[in-house]
Formats: sequence, C-alpha cells, structure tokens
Amino acid sequence: MRIAIIGATGHGGTELLKRLQRARSEEGADLELVGVVRRQPDPDAAPYNGVEWHTLDISDTEDQPALEAALTGADAVVHLAWLIQPNHDREMLRRTNVAGTAHVLAAARKAGVGHVVCASSVGAYSPAPKDQRTKEDWPTDGIRSSHYSVDKAAQERLLDGFAKENPDIVVARLRPALMFSAGGGSEVGRYFLGRVLPRLVPRKPWLPLLAVPKEMVFQAAHTADVADAYWRVLERKAEGAFNIAAEPVIDPNALAWVFNARRVMPFPLSVLRAVVEVSWRLRLQVTDGGWVDMAANAPIMDTARAHALLGWSPQHSSLESLAEMLDGIGAGKGRKGSPPLKPR
Repeated sequence: MRIAIIGATGHGGTELLKRLQRARSEEGADLELVGVVRRQPDPDAAPYNGVEWHTLDISDTEDQPALEAALTGADAVVHLAWLIQPNHDREMLRRTNVAGTAHVLAAARKAGVGHVVCASSVGAYSPAPKDQRTKEDWPTDGIRSSHYSVDKAAQERLLDGFAKENPDIVVARLRPALMFSAGGGSEVGRYFLGRVLPRLVPRKPWLPLLAVPKEMVFQAAHTADVADAYWRVLERKAEGAFNIAAEPVIDPNALAWVFNARRVMPFPLSVLRAVVEVSWRLRLQVTDGGWVDMAANAPIMDTARAHALLGWSPQHSSLESLAEMLDGIGAGKGRKGSPPLKPR
C-alpha cells in the first residue's frame, strides 16, 4: 500500500509515521510512505527515514501540479496539515486550512487516489450539552467565535461535497479530542503559549489553588493512540467519521489532580474568556478567546463506532496523556517544527 501523508512532520504526522514504520517493520505490512511537507526533515533520522519526501505548500495554487505528482500512484492519502498560528492572520489560516484542503482533495481526485483520510476534530461539532455523549451524526457547524472551529466546519463541508461528487473514492475523517504527548511538547507549547510562556511551565506542576470554570469539561487522547486509529482506518479502508478520545472525561477535579492542586476554586468563564482575549489582542500571549469558547462548548464524544468498526482502544488514559504533555512542555521535548509561513 502506498500512503501519502500531507503534513507528515507535525505533532500528529510524526506519530503516524512512527505507527506506520512499526506496521512495516514489526507487522509485515507492505507499505510505501510518501511525505508532503513545507520543509523536509532529516531523511536519515527516525521516523523520517524510508520516506519519499516532497516539499511544497498546499495553500499555493502554483504548487498544485507538484501536489498532484506527489499523490500519483498513492492508494491512500492522509491529510493532516493544519495551521493554528499566526491566528492574528485569518487570511493565512483560511488559505492553508480551508483552501489547502480543497487543493488536496482536487489533487487526490486527479491522481486517482482511492482512499482519502482527513484529520477533522471535535472542534468541528456544533455546541452540545456536556452531560450527554455525542455520536458522529451530531451537526458539524462549528462554534462561531472560534476560528479553529469555523475552519474545521468548513473543511467538513468540503469533505461532504467531495464524497458526494466522488462515490468511487472512500472518504474517512477522524474527529480526535485534544491530542497530547511528551513528544509534542515544544509544538503544542509554541502554538498555544508562544515562545516565552512554555519556559515557565514546571515539569511537575504543584498548585495550592486551581481557579477554573466549571464549564471546562473536555476530552483528550494520546497522539500515539490517535495515530493507531489512522492506521486502522487505512488498513481496513474504512469510511465515514470516527470520534477518537480516551477516558476519563477531564473536568475541574481531574485538572486539579493533574496539577497537584490542593483546592479547586470555581472561576467565571466570562472572566477567563475576557482575560484571554484581551491579552491576545495585546499580543501578550498567542491564544485567542475562541479557544475558551470551544473548550466550554464542544461536545463529549461517544467513541463506540471506532471501538466497533476499527477495533480501536486507547492505550493511554486522558490524564496520563495530559500529564505527559505538561512534562514535555516543561522539558522542551519534541521537534521544534518549521517556522511560520510568511504572508504573501
């Protein structure tokens, strides 16, 4: 099987390459791996070795012929590329995230790819009550105040249209919860805390008091477990949407356990949102208030479909994954990644 991975050197792409390399070396899978990235990694370093690399920008229409050439001969394409920063530049984000997805789909169709697998997100869903489990048929209209959610919802519409117009191509999408791992510490810290704040994160946090809104209830998954779900989708040529998350659901009490807080104090969501938004507008930190809205309103997903059709079960709890991520941020672990795209 020839598999092309768009965004193969990011947090998720690196873990997927590890999983595919393991399938090739330990499970006897006959795999040819193709990586499509903006900047090529060291081709001699694991897990980037044994991969055919193509460097291009999926947001640039001038690179479309090169993208089509990279996907030619592939049995499957996994689209993982996504920009989160700089989130002050919405045009740049849309150009990569939404237009870039359209370019990948058009190239896959022209190249004759039979299986398209796309990284969606829990953020694509419309708001839902936290006291119920939401299945894959919940509306994916996003959360309007979150740029990430808006773009993920737009991506979902592109996938819907592509699947309808190309019934001969199998289309799958994974909707993971927040993805954590030590190896993604540098990348996640940079995307959500900037370049200065991650240095202040202790490897083993201890707080006498944790002030957090009661609405902050969300799910998480280890990036390696998400990568395993992608491999299972590829191996089975599975179709449709799959919710991916580990247990337990993370609430303020669970956060207190992770942060070793002695006491939890309820904190108004509106105040947290205002502080985050103002500090972002002043460019004191890099996370806008829409991320607070998404955390407070995104659904709690039902993962039964992934368990039943993929035979998928997470090997890490959500709390283990979050604790590992905090350790990774504090230690500066993980690939530093490519510099941000420059506006054109």
